Amino acid sequence: METDRAVVIGGGASRYALKPTRITSEDILICVDVDAESMVEMKTTGTNGRPLTRMECVKQAIILFIHNKLSINPDHRFAFATLSKSAAWLKKDFTSDAASAIASLRGLSATKSSGRADLTQLFRVAAQEAKISRAQSRILRVILIYCRSSVRPTHEWPLKQKLFTLDVMYLHDKPSPDNCPQDVYDSLVDAVERVSEYEGYIFESGQGLARSVFKPMSILLSHPQQRCAQDDLDIPKSLAKKVPVVEAASVDDNQIPQAMSQ
Repeated sequence: METDRAVVIGGGASRYALKPTRITSEDILICVDVDAESMVEMKTTGTNGRPLTRMECVKQAIILFIHNKLSINPDHRFAFATLSKSAAWLKKDFTSDAASAIASLRGLSATKSSGRADLTQLFRVAAQEAKISRAQSRILRVILIYCRSSVRPTHEWPLKQKLFTLDVMYLHDKPSPDNCPQDVYDSLVDAVERVSEYEGYIFESGQGLARSVFKPMSILLSHPQQRCAQDDLDIPKSLAKKVPVVEAASVDDNQIPQAMSQ
């Protein structure tokens, strides 16, 4: 985005102003991993007293995301897909009707272990839908929620073909000799960088806590055309008590309260 530079006369300083621009409405394709690992229990307990599964927590986070996104702009639209060995439509028609979108989630359930995860079909579908969105002066975004700790996703995609933006939320087990979440994460980072038109975000967590799902989804409310680079994100803010600037010089490091564990 270009900027206009305006010099402040007499102040000796300069300021920058962004040219007005229209933020495009989004078509958001949410793709949920339905591998058996999506049924791993979280450390968070539901209202019935039993632990939530990753799938249950993800569904709740998506519902909240839809409502919040539509409150920002009621013209955003949503569609859904699932990922097992490859991607498949769950609800193909994009809709801005919250009730219709949420009803589609009721048909979302886990399957048996898939053994592999090929993202190529997901990217092909997204590229095709992105062209339709562009013809309607909209942009397309894909949000992939991935849950496998030992299966690296694969894809075949041209390096220079960037028609949509990819965000990823990766929920995994703690590292062990039986899995490789770091390798999986690296593969997902590669996918985000390869296909994204705008700044794509990727978040991961092996904590097994509900907040590790809801926090990233709240950040993903950000519009791709209005984002800073992920490396520049400084949210969520630390809950540590802030030391007043005037006292900071006289306070020993050991006296500063530590940040609350996340």
